[in-house]
Amino acid sequence: MSFFKKLKDKFTTSTDSISEKFKEGLVKTRDNFSNKINDLVARYRTVDEDFFEELEEILIQADVGFDTVMELVDELKTEVKRRNMKDPLEVQSVISEKLIEIYESGEDHLGDLNIQKDGLTVILFVGVNGVGKTTTIGKLAHHFKAEGNKVLLAAGDTFRAGAIEQLEVWGERVGVEVIKQTAGSDPAAVMYDAVQAAKARKADILLCDTAGRLQNKVNLMNELGKIKRVIEREIPGAPHEVLLVLDATTGQNALLQAKTFKEATDVSGIVLSKLDGTAKGGIVLAIRKELNIPVKFVGLGEKIDDLQPFDPEKYIYGLFSDAIEKTEE
Repeated sequence: MSFFKKLKDKFTTSTDSISEKFKEGLVKTRDNFSNKINDLVARYRTVDEDFFEELEEILIQADVGFDTVMELVDELKTEVKRRNMKDPLEVQSVISEKLIEIYESGEDHLGDLNIQKDGLTVILFVGVNGVGKTTTIGKLAHHFKAEGNKVLLAAGDTFRAGAIEQLEVWGERVGVEVIKQTAGSDPAAVMYDAVQAAKARKADILLCDTAGRLQNKVNLMNELGKIKRVIEREIPGAPHEVLLVLDATTGQNALLQAKTFKEATDVSGIVLSKLDGTAKGGIVLAIRKELNIPVKFVGLGEKIDDLQPFDPEKYIYGLFSDAIEKTEE
């Protein structure tokens, strides 16, 4: 059974609305990426070196990342030879299979969050200004509250004009309390207050906003270090997750931001916002392969429930859904 057939059986016959969100959210990338592969497959009668060279170009244009593309194509060549494949249509299914293998790299439960079942879970959010960090926090607050958790927000971005107010708007919208101080306050002091409030209110989840002035990198990283020390002093082992928010529409620039933050702080996962707004959704694979950081959530639209836990199979289904749905029974 082909990999496309397995995905078709798993997603096109189910009532899983999340699969549809991935399908709808990846329409721009699918139009750019999958359609080019469809065209490539249609133009070639056999799988030869020219076929692979064009495939490399398509993958690189989708921001999959040069090193990842080279590895993928090498593995494809080996697999095509091993299975004695001649028909490009067969290769299309193998491409999707290999993309998932590259993402997962033999590790299970990559997207799982380190949620503390018997105590407070502290999640720290980092990222430059303008990537959708505060919006992401608001949407995740909604996500966790919908699961039955008591959630608090910490307004640790005390320098950007309007940042505290923006988080308060989300707090009111979602129905969760925001712990704050005045603009210009010490972010570490805000985090101390937030941790104490979370303990007193017996909260399950504390989501912490931080500043994102990357142009002053040394000060920013020192500030993040101080925040982490304050949190860890009050709750040993915390923060339990450090999630880096990246704007998918910035492509390779997002990868550079991820490298910078990874050097300065213990980033445990990526939230890739605005994935629905880019035609280069291959950045998901580049981040995973080149930085060895899992993508834990992706933004698939503007609505409050359009921020979804990342699932590699649903992602591939979203990329290749047109071809998958045409798969013969």
